[in-house]
Amino acid sequence: MKNRKQFVVLNSLVLMLAAGSVLAGCSKSPAEPASSAAATQGAAATDAATNKVEPFNVSVYIGDAGFQQPAPDNKIYKLMKDKLGVTFQFDFLAGDSNQKAGVMIAGGDYPDIMTANTKFTDAGAYIPLEDLIEKNAPNLKKHYEAVWNQMKDPKDGHIYILPNYGVYTGELHATYYSGPAFWIQKAVLKEAGYPKIKTLDEYFALIKNYKEKHPEIDGKPTIGFDILNYDWRNWGLLNPPQHLMGHPNDGGVVVENNVASIFADKDPAKQYYKKLNEINNQGLLDKESFVQNFDQYMAKISSGSVLGMFDQHWSFQAAEDALTTQDKNDRTYVGLPLMFNASDKDYYRDLPPLNLNNGFGISVNAKDPVRILKMLDALMSEEWQKTLTWGIQGEDYQVNDKGMFSRTEQQRKNATDATWKLSNTAEAFYKFAPKWEGSFPDGNATAPNDQPDEYYAGQKAIDKELLDAYGYKTYIDFFSKPPANPVYYPAWSITLEDGSPAKIANTKLNELGTKYLPKAILSTPDQFDNVWNEYTGQIKKVDVKAYEDRINEQIQWRIKNWSTK
Repeated sequence: MKNRKQFVVLNSLVLMLAAGSVLAGCSKSPAEPASSAAATQGAAATDAATNKVEPFNVSVYIGDAGFQQPAPDNKIYKLMKDKLGVTFQFDFLAGDSNQKAGVMIAGGDYPDIMTANTKFTDAGAYIPLEDLIEKNAPNLKKHYEAVWNQMKDPKDGHIYILPNYGVYTGELHATYYSGPAFWIQKAVLKEAGYPKIKTLDEYFALIKNYKEKHPEIDGKPTIGFDILNYDWRNWGLLNPPQHLMGHPNDGGVVVENNVASIFADKDPAKQYYKKLNEINNQGLLDKESFVQNFDQYMAKISSGSVLGMFDQHWSFQAAEDALTTQDKNDRTYVGLPLMFNASDKDYYRDLPPLNLNNGFGISVNAKDPVRILKMLDALMSEEWQKTLTWGIQGEDYQVNDKGMFSRTEQQRKNATDATWKLSNTAEAFYKFAPKWEGSFPDGNATAPNDQPDEYYAGQKAIDKELLDAYGYKTYIDFFSKPPANPVYYPAWSITLEDGSPAKIANTKLNELGTKYLPKAILSTPDQFDNVWNEYTGQIKKVDVKAYEDRINEQIQWRIKNWSTK
C-alpha cells in the first residue's frame, strides 16, 4: 500500500528471538512470518515430561451458508491436531444469518471463535485483540502491520476481527479478474485474428464487423453491445467514463491528489455517451438495454448472443458459467481495459482492499483466547500456509528442480471435487482465517489457482489458443498491474448518512443519470447535445458540493487515521 512501512521489530519478537525460538523470522522478508516449527512451538502447549502436544478443542461458528462438516479422517485437520493440538468443532450457518445471530446474542451462546458480524460486535460478543496480538502473536502482528489502524473499530478503537483477505505478500499472482472491464466474446477476437484492442473505436469496430457477418447466433439475433441499468446494478451505465479516463473504481467520483470530484458532467463522460449514441444509431446497442431487468440481461448473456458489454465480472459470472456448461466456450468473455487514449496506462484492475467485513474474532466465551491466538499465529508460518493452500507435497502437488509447484491433471480434478475436499482440505477454516496473499519467498503463488503456469495448464483449448496469441498466461495479463492502494481507497465505500445533504445529492445524481443518459444515448445524433445540455443543467441544480465535501472529508479522515508510521 502507499503507506505500507517496512517491518518494525516488535518487543515481543525480540524477546522470543532472545530465547532462540524464532530465529528464522529475523532474516526473512518484511511480510514473511516465522518458521512453522518455531511458531508451532509457541502455539502448542506441551507436556514437559512426555513432550507431547496438549490437545485442546476450539468451537467455531461460520456465519456463511454452503459448507459441510469435514470428514472425520480429514488429513489437514488431523495434521493440525498432531502438530498444534487443536481440534475444531464447526457450526455452519443453516437458515437466516440475522435470525441465527439474534438467537446467539439473546442467549449469550457463543463458540470460541466466530466469523465477523456487526451484530456480534455491537453486542459485545468479541474480545479486543490488539493487546493479545502484541504479546502473543508476532506473525499476526507482522502480517497486519500496514493495515493495523484500518482494523480498529471506529467506535472504540479496538480490534475485534482478523480480516481474511486484503493483505499482500511478495508479488501478487492473481489469475482471475473479477472487476470491471469492457468484455468481448472470445469468438469475436478469434475471427478477427486476435487483434490488440485499446480504444472504444477499435472495440466497437470489431463488434460491428462481427455482427454484420453473424446477424444471428444459435438462432437468436446477435446483440452487439448490452448495458444493464437495473436497480443498484447501474454501474454498466454510470462507471465506464472514470475507467476510460485512467482512474480506478471510486464510485461516483474520480480522485486526484487526494481530492475527489464527480465526473458525470465532464467532457470525458460526454465523449463516452456520445459514442454510445453513435453505436445505437448503427444498430449495435441492445434495444432493450434500459428496460430489462437483471434476469433478462443474464438470460441474454447465457444464450451466447451478446458480443460485448461493460460490467463487473463477478456480476455476470453465473451467465458465463452457464455458457461453459453448454460447452459454448467460444462465447465466454475476455475483459479489455479500454482507454480514451491508446497510449495511456489503464487502471481497471486494483488490489482488493482489506476485507473489514469478514474473518475470525474470538468470543467472550472463549476458554483459552491466548492459546487460540497462538494457534492462529502458528498457522501464519510459510509452511502452514503452503499446507493450507497447496496441500501435502507429493500427494497434492509436485516441486520441480527449480522449486516451482505444479499439479497433475488428477490433482487439479481432486481440488474441484467437493467430496475429495471434505477429506483433504481445511477449506471452511481457511476461507475465514488470516492468510498470505501474493507469493511465497520461493516465487510460488500463495494459492494453486494463482500460479500462472498452473492456471494455464488447466485451461481449455480455445483459451490456450487465445492466450498464446497474445503471449499471456492468464486473462488478468490483459490488465496493467495495479499500484498499491491509496490508504483511503476505495472512495465508493465511504458511508453517506441517510437524510444528509451528501446522500440526497448522490441519490439525485444517480436518478438524473439513469433518466437522462438513456435518453441521450437513444436520441438521434442531432439531438444528443440538446439532451446532454439538459442533463448537465439539471446536475447544476444539485448540491454536488455537499456530496464532494463528504467524500473529501472522509478521504482526509482515512489518511489521518488509517495511515501507519
